Amino acid sequence: MHRYLMLITALVFSAPAYGADETFLPKREPAKAPVARVKSIAITPQPPRPPFEPSLANDPNAPFAAYQRGNFVEAKQLAEIRAEKHKDSRAMTLLGELYAEGIGVAPDAAKSLEWLRRAANANDTHAVFSLGMMHLQGNGVTRSKDEAAKLFRRAADKGHPHAAYNLALLYLEGQVFPQNVQEAAKLMRVAADNDIPDAQHALAIFYQEGRGVPKDLAESVKWLRRAARLDHIPATIELAIALFNGNGVEKDEQSAALAMRRAALKGNPVAQNRYARMLNAGRGVEKNLTEAMAWHLMARLRNISDPMLDGVFGSLSEEEKKRAEAILKAWLQSKAPPNT
Repeated sequence: MHRYLMLITALVFSAPAYGADETFLPKREPAKAPVARVKSIAITPQPPRPPFEPSLANDPNAPFAAYQRGNFVEAKQLAEIRAEKHKDSRAMTLLGELYAEGIGVAPDAAKSLEWLRRAANANDTHAVFSLGMMHLQGNGVTRSKDEAAKLFRRAADKGHPHAAYNLALLYLEGQVFPQNVQEAAKLMRVAADNDIPDAQHALAIFYQEGRGVPKDLAESVKWLRRAARLDHIPATIELAIALFNGNGVEKDEQSAALAMRRAALKGNPVAQNRYARMLNAGRGVEKNLTEAMAWHLMARLRNISDPMLDGVFGSLSEEEKKRAEAILKAWLQSKAPPNT
């Protein structure tokens, strides 16, 4: 079957038919679309600077440097000078984001909208994208997918990767305009090339199923690897599946187990369940019944049922059960799975 990506709520795919090793493969989870406002600037708080120097505003990067230092009030002051005196569209966008998020200033949706519109009118691509997100979510403006789509298209045509990704979702949803998987795949590629892991995962599934692009399992694995390197958990699980079954890549159960373990360590219950099965069977990893049962119990706490592993646990001696439960208790107390 095909898996369909749906806007905002999830990228929903129906489960495909698996091969002979299907007992080790997870039920695919929907991958959440990133709909929150995208922040393009990392925050690294530092000790405060000396008293504010307006002359710093002569440097177009000064507001962003202040922001990165955690001096948000200074960032706002410098951005205001840049915006008013120098008509700096990037500074206008920064002000829009500061007011939207309430960083260094009280949240003010109206002022955020005003600054973002000024920046968009000055052709700042990120401002155009941010306005699109506001219309998509109805933040400070009337919710309108049609208006969001126009703004995403405008920003995507200028190469904005997050705009391309969200526009791809709209093409897949097929409400603003007719569903067009080919156009969605093209836009996903723009976003994927710019290291947006959700887009890389989606593009991998397109290649896996031949939707919007020619079917190419090797290309699918390439994009799964790229997304997995960015800690995208659904992609890491898909990569483990591909490695385990040798789909688009040489079969490698050991690498599959390592990938599944990485996803399990990130707290994904499906990966925890499948890694438990690998440990139980000794597939790709040394057989370890006690650890397998601990992972099984961890996944079961998160509502992943597995009658087969329940049966294995039931067959253990009381001492073996207590060991597995003790491992689980230690994990839960440390609030982290093991490094065994």
